Amino acid sequence: MERGALQPPGPGAMERAPGGAALRGQLAGGCGPWEMRDRLGTGGFGNVRLYQHQDSGARVAIKSCRLELSVKNKDRWCHEIDIMKKLNHPNVVRACEVPEEMNFLVNDVPLLAMEYCSGGDLRKLLNKPENCCGFKESQILSLLSDIGSGIQYLHENRIIHRDLKPENIVLQDEGGKVVHKIIDLGYAKDLDQGSLCTSFVGTLQYLAPELFENKSYSVTVDYWSFGTMVFECIAGFRPFLHNLQPFTWHEKIKKKDPKHIFASEEMNGEVHFSTHLPQPHSLCGLIVEPMENWLQLMLNWDPQQRGGGLDPETGRPKCFLKMDHILNLKIVHILNMTSAKIVSFLLDPDESFHSLQNRIEYETGISTGNQELLLETGICLDPRKPASQCVIDGVRGWDSYMVYLFDKSKTVYDGPFASRSLSDCVNYIVQDSKIQLPVPQLRKVWAEALHYVIGLKEDYSRLFQGQRAAMLSLLRYNANLIKMKNNMVSASQQLKAKLEFFHQSIRLDLERYSDQMAYGISSEKMLKAWKEMEEKASLCAQAEDIGYLDEQIMALHTEIVELQKSPYARRQGEVMESL
Repeated sequence: MERGALQPPGPGAMERAPGGAALRGQLAGGCGPWEMRDRLGTGGFGNVRLYQHQDSGARVAIKSCRLELSVKNKDRWCHEIDIMKKLNHPNVVRACEVPEEMNFLVNDVPLLAMEYCSGGDLRKLLNKPENCCGFKESQILSLLSDIGSGIQYLHENRIIHRDLKPENIVLQDEGGKVVHKIIDLGYAKDLDQGSLCTSFVGTLQYLAPELFENKSYSVTVDYWSFGTMVFECIAGFRPFLHNLQPFTWHEKIKKKDPKHIFASEEMNGEVHFSTHLPQPHSLCGLIVEPMENWLQLMLNWDPQQRGGGLDPETGRPKCFLKMDHILNLKIVHILNMTSAKIVSFLLDPDESFHSLQNRIEYETGISTGNQELLLETGICLDPRKPASQCVIDGVRGWDSYMVYLFDKSKTVYDGPFASRSLSDCVNYIVQDSKIQLPVPQLRKVWAEALHYVIGLKEDYSRLFQGQRAAMLSLLRYNANLIKMKNNMVSASQQLKAKLEFFHQSIRLDLERYSDQMAYGISSEKMLKAWKEMEEKASLCAQAEDIGYLDEQIMALHTEIVELQKSPYARRQGEVMESL
């Protein structure tokens, strides 16, 4: 969770903390009912351990001081604890009370107790092979929302973090949702001590340029670090010459244009700058440009211009207004099952469903009358409701929520179907597999090849999910059909009973009429009407024979049940695992 500082204090600057060795030994062995379960991290002057209560199962992360600290670092330690205790935000790790059983261990340097986040840190997630070319869009937007909110909260409380990096972002599962939290405020600077600061010890790879140059700085140093982190989560690597050491790239990058957000080094050593995100990444086209504009604000070399300044109307930094704009975009992602192509539409606030259908027809060629739009649950979209029914509040990213488009005029989809293309560098090595490449380029080829394979798997998974949505829709139709069939059979049986009763009544009336005729009482008109009614009833009795229809419906039901046994009816994850 926590990593080392750049330079640990030198031996000459140290003074021994009384009882430090004994404190460390007792903490390592557990305290009363609190059992030490894991070592979570080691920092510049602190260790973080996980403790679990033997009875309640409660878990807490305890940050304790190392053996030796200089007076300056003791002050930093206590300052971190003071900051942590006064903060309360869902995206900043929460300080809690030190368990009573550990209080007696505290010497002149107190312990810091924090909530335990079981999801590990962001670096652990970035290091997974499937993320070598960046996160999925839903993960990126979740990180943007959470950490952006946490940074705003710190700045509103006049605190600069100064050491934002993937190692200092931890993940916690809260009700099935992954929440990102900022940790390690050991380098945080309280702005009440002055709005500009001139001292810093931190991690170079995410360090703002002014800190390299030992210049005064403000909250915009966190903007640079945040922008660098988000770029890395999008692309899988840091934005500026990530293979070089920080002091080397600093000299090459400081001449960049304010709008440049990416720099790479060519084989001849020439540095190529770009205002665009590099491929491949997982952002949909409608988000790419707003994200690039936001990164241009966050990665501006000039600290005075970084973040875009304050908005005159709201008083908020413009970078956070742009961030909110990205997060509030209402985008519907539709998988066209006839072509295996995803089309995305930015919805207007009050857009009607009919308007969306017209746009779909323009993009896909499927007429509005033949469009069948299904949710993953197999539920058809309601044409009476607005187009916003296609999106769910709080659910962002085309990889997390999809609408499936079917063409009702076709029973077989012949294509052509969309397919992925190999990147240039992967195709280059495929054409000549014996070619020798430098290690950095080889790693790039490997990453893009893996990204391609993972993309293929996800493409097929979405098609399986679309097939399953169609199956669920069919099952709903089938359930309604069976219900209507049962109602029809019931109504038929009731009708038969009524017809039988009617025939008996007619026969009884005719018998009574014959008796009356013997006494000279008759009515040809009434007799004719009764006989016509009997003939009509007989015709109804013949027409309402629904046995054949019942057989056809049950045969269809049997076919649908057989379809359920198909692999296409199973969850796409199970299918891909079986493959």
